[in-house]
Amino acid sequence: MKFLYIYLIIINLIAVIVTVHDKRAAVRGSWRVKERTLLLIAALGGSPAMLLTMLLIRHKTRKAKFMVGIPLIIVLQLVIVFLVLHYGLGIL
Repeated sequence: MKFLYIYLIIINLIAVIVTVHDKRAAVRGSWRVKERTLLLIAALGGSPAMLLTMLLIRHKTRKAKFMVGIPLIIVLQLVIVFLVLHYGLGIL
């Protein structure tokens, strides 16, 4: 369980760093992070921090792929956690 908490902290920190980097790159007109990379980081557990960061720095907020996709990822992740806890699959 301790490993899971550490993993979630790290992946959410990565999500914040990558999102801020992409925003700065967009402003500067330099190298950008691929959208699929951002969505992959969200799917790997960084979705809460990524969504919050996007809203705070106003990045990708006009793109439905992110404003619908990341909350959907969060809902799916919550459903998975609920199912694992409810049915005791022994993963958590």
